[in-house]
Amino acid sequence: MSVSPAFRRRRTLTLAAAAAAAGALTLTACGSGGTSGGSGDTKFVTGTGGIATVAKGDRQNAPELSGETVDGKQLDVASLKGKVVVLNVWGSWCAPCRAEAPYLAKVSKEMKAKGVEFVGINTRDTDKGPAQQFEKEFGVDYPSLYDPIGKLILRFPKGSLNPQAIPSTIVLDKNGKIAARALMALDDTKLHQMIDPLIAEK
Repeated sequence: MSVSPAFRRRRTLTLAAAAAAAGALTLTACGSGGTSGGSGDTKFVTGTGGIATVAKGDRQNAPELSGETVDGKQLDVASLKGKVVVLNVWGSWCAPCRAEAPYLAKVSKEMKAKGVEFVGINTRDTDKGPAQQFEKEFGVDYPSLYDPIGKLILRFPKGSLNPQAIPSTIVLDKNGKIAARALMALDDTKLHQMIDPLIAEK
C-alpha cells in the first residue's frame, strides 16, 4: 500500500513530538544520581560527595514555588525567606526516595529550632493517596507541594542548581537563593554538609 507524502509528514511530526516529550521527561527517571547541568559558564562546584554548591555572591534566586500541598493546604516557599529552606523532589514510587525519607524526616525535626524549613515537591504521583501514605509511613511531617506533572520543577532557571533527577535536594539560603544541590538519595551526614554552612552564614 502506498503512503501519501502528507501522511509521511504527519507521522514524522508525531515521532518528533514524541521524542521531545521523552526528552522532557528524562528528569522523571528515578535514580540515585545525575550529572551537573547548565551552560559552560556555571559558577557552581560539585564536591567529591556529589554535592554541588555556589559561592554566596554567585547564587540565583529560587523560582516562584507555590500551590497546593499533598494534604490539601496552600504553601508559598517565598513566605519562608529568612530561613534556610531544604527542597526535596520525591515520588512515592521511587525506591531511593524511600531510602532517604527517614533521614529527611529526622533532620527536619532536629533543625527546625535552628531556623531550617523542609519542603517536599512531590511529583509523578497521579493522585495524592500514595503520597499521603508515604508521608505517614516515614513520619514526614513537613509539607510537600503536589506537582504531579513537574511544572514547579521546570521553573528552576537553566544554568542554576536545578533538579535533574528524582530524588533531588536543593537548599536555599536565607535570602531565598539557590545555594546547594544533590542529585542522589541523602543520609543525615550529607544533609548536614549541605545545611550547616548556610546556617552559619551572616
